[in-house]
Amino acid sequence: AFGLDKLVLGLRVPRGALRVDVSAYHPVFGELDEDARMDATLMALDRLLGEDDVARWVGEITPATSAPIDAVPAVHLPAVVADVAADHETGQWATLEGRTATGAPLVAATRYPLRPVDHPLLDQHIAVTLPYRDKDGGGLPVGGSLAALRAFEERLDERLRALGEEAVLAAHLSAERRRVMHVYATPESGAAAAIKELAATWKEGRARVDVSPDPAWSAVAPFLA
Repeated sequence: AFGLDKLVLGLRVPRGALRVDVSAYHPVFGELDEDARMDATLMALDRLLGEDDVARWVGEITPATSAPIDAVPAVHLPAVVADVAADHETGQWATLEGRTATGAPLVAATRYPLRPVDHPLLDQHIAVTLPYRDKDGGGLPVGGSLAALRAFEERLDERLRALGEEAVLAAHLSAERRRVMHVYATPESGAAAAIKELAATWKEGRARVDVSPDPAWSAVAPFLA
């Protein structure tokens, strides 16, 4: 029988990560195949934390065939997760730098941590593409254009805040004379119409607004925590 009282866990919190990696061991695992061990581990984690908090806070999951070094009884997992959660402040942003497919510099800012499970009803993706005039040698915004983009983002934030929990600016990235802002909203919120109206005021070129269903948040997959 699979009892939580005999389940032990090796827990690791990677530096700088808001998650707990778990290796799980139960005496019965030696009699199970790999898939059954994983199924049993996932069921146990769901019982200990609840499905949403597993999605939020648990990273890599490894069912083990021998007890991990430093293993602790499974009942300690919620306390470890609570410690990690206490280190997390909402409203943080992370800045990332990279390259586009053509090798041009790319700068992105993303909410951190960015997780669809925190916004389960926001399954409409609204991408706002703003071309800008003032750029450095790599095509990134500077000067007046940078100021105009910041002002636009403030106005966008105001509109989204007015919608409460129904919409969120998830990330934006700038490269090759364009900034793309990724918003997620409920289709009923009216966010798409409000954003189209705001985008029409952009003065540095023709703004584009693309609206599509994206419950998995695949458009921002590289930034998901």
